[in-house]
Amino acid sequence: MSTGLAGAGPAAAGLAIETHGLSKRFGQQTAVDAVDLAVPHGAVFGFLGPNGSGKTTTIRMLLGLAAASAGTVNLLGRQMPDEFHDVLPRVGALVEGPAFYPFLSGAANLHRLDAAGRHTVPATRKARVERALERVGLEHAARKRVHAYSLGMKQRLGIANALLSPRDLLVLDEPTNGLDPQGTREVRNLVRSLVHEGTTVFVSSHLLAEVDQMCTHAAVMSAGKLVAQGPLAELRQAGSTRLRLVTPDGGAARRVLARLGLPPAPVDGESGKPSPDGETIVAALVTSVQPPAPLPEEVVAHLVQAGVRVRGFAVERESLEDRFVALTGEGFDVAQ
Repeated sequence: MSTGLAGAGPAAAGLAIETHGLSKRFGQQTAVDAVDLAVPHGAVFGFLGPNGSGKTTTIRMLLGLAAASAGTVNLLGRQMPDEFHDVLPRVGALVEGPAFYPFLSGAANLHRLDAAGRHTVPATRKARVERALERVGLEHAARKRVHAYSLGMKQRLGIANALLSPRDLLVLDEPTNGLDPQGTREVRNLVRSLVHEGTTVFVSSHLLAEVDQMCTHAAVMSAGKLVAQGPLAELRQAGSTRLRLVTPDGGAARRVLARLGLPPAPVDGESGKPSPDGETIVAALVTSVQPPAPLPEEVVAHLVQAGVRVRGFAVERESLEDRFVALTGEGFDVAQ
């Protein structure tokens, strides 16, 4: 479903999206469990989670498309759903895939959807439709009937509908679904341009690489619960860091690492793995303990002083995918 109501107002102070104890139950099943979201103004906020984690249900409650069983929702400083008449004209959304009249052209669909808005201006409709189609790269297909559109083209048309008028907040559920690499890059660039114009963008996605390149903040859902949120850099830093050492002097290297408080461990099953240059040793680097772990260059200095031949040394931070798996216990091969 694609929604997009016209009329943007000044950004409210505080958070663009704020929830407290947001919950949704279906009978005895709890789909969303006491979620406290905090989405800053001006952020590109990635909303992550495996299939069935409650992402889409949460989005539907944010927009007033589903009633919450408990908790509160504030969009742009206004309480939802009580003040939806004031809030939704400032919000554009693409949720659960776009739906259009298949035998009308893309431009004709946008004209009809724009005309349904209570606050739209008929005199500027044609120009706004053309501008929205141009922004998503569909100006060449404006007169083509939608039934001839590919899935990616329909996805772009849904985003164009959400952009018919200026927005303070844009909510996108899987915006790159069905897009080829070029289309995905275009959506990424579009999101960046919207942020530069002052729009907050909330993106639900299963593509970690896209979230990594596009988003400034993120939240992770698992089994209906919010298990992590914050700036993307902080989420990465909260993960583990490890040292990877290649040396022909495995025994001596292990003794040095143990003395430094870095006992080798089969973090990924690679400790002890032979290589042409010797043996690969992996050790977890814990920086949050007291006293803190030595700096990587200090580790190398201790190894060399002990006569250990260092033929390879690297510091590896946990990837976003590794962090996701650690938080949810699941792989990231879903498309909710």
